[in-house]
Amino acid sequence: MQELAGCHVLVTGGAGFIGSHLVERLLERGVRVTVLDNFDDFYDPARKRANLAAVQGRAELRVVEGDVRDAPLLARLFREGTFDQVVHIAARAGVRPSIEQPLLYEDVNVRGTLVLLEAMRAAGCRRLVFASSSSVYGAASRVPFRETDPCDRPISPYAATKRACELAIWTYHHLYGIQAALLRLFTVYGPRQRPDLAIARFARRMLAGEPIPVYGDGSFERDFTYIDDILQGVLGAMQRLEGCEIYNLGGAVTTSVNELIRLLERVLGVPARIERLPVQPGDVPRTWADITKARQRLGYEPQVPLAEGLARYAAWLGAGPH
Repeated sequence: MQELAGCHVLVTGGAGFIGSHLVERLLERGVRVTVLDNFDDFYDPARKRANLAAVQGRAELRVVEGDVRDAPLLARLFREGTFDQVVHIAARAGVRPSIEQPLLYEDVNVRGTLVLLEAMRAAGCRRLVFASSSSVYGAASRVPFRETDPCDRPISPYAATKRACELAIWTYHHLYGIQAALLRLFTVYGPRQRPDLAIARFARRMLAGEPIPVYGDGSFERDFTYIDDILQGVLGAMQRLEGCEIYNLGGAVTTSVNELIRLLERVLGVPARIERLPVQPGDVPRTWADITKARQRLGYEPQVPLAEGLARYAAWLGAGPH
């Protein structure tokens, strides 16, 4: 088990939702952190800058604005940084937008990961944690999803890019000895959540008295995972890097969209007006994590049930029943 205090870690995508929370936790643990983020316009870059506002100016933190596809920049960072390990979160995110821009998603997610792997190889950095996605399981009918399930039929370009990255990392593990943890994250939510994700979008519209878009009849199910639980898993993986291992990080409970809306009505104190829309291509009917492996090897144990996590999110929004 590697002690993180005193290490120097590169976090790609470190100004985003998950990345910024991880950066704060690492700084609390005495880790020196370099963030690489391109602050793109997928959503308002000002929100990403605000994500790091609480830790800006810390001597142990360096924030570099740049693209993970920029090979000369990566080479320079690795020369200057002497990183003990890398947490690679940077990616073009979202299932539906990937259907509209598949070449962009391939370029950012797959080529960007390969540029990073090449920089690691050249610099002799051999420890990597990669943020993959539950979407790699596709429209699997057997639940809960296990890491050993086949993942050869993704149903969106986003899912295909995440699986391609997993395979590339395995190749670099085999060829160059990179020790890696590939973390399949299940529907992460909480403060600072991306505005395009369902919980953030629903809450914003409900509080504004606007209808919320529900694709299909609301029976689709997701394994919602609170950000604090995800961070527990990421930190566990960082401390136990050995081989090239895949881990599910989820809440291990599946909840329908209809039930999610009922819970949001309760914690926000407002009713939902629902706009029914056709099912969208690329949407999987259900996600549900088997976390046995992460529990046994990483000590991962989710602590925050959905109702409590939503209440915390509502409090962060400054909303709730009065």
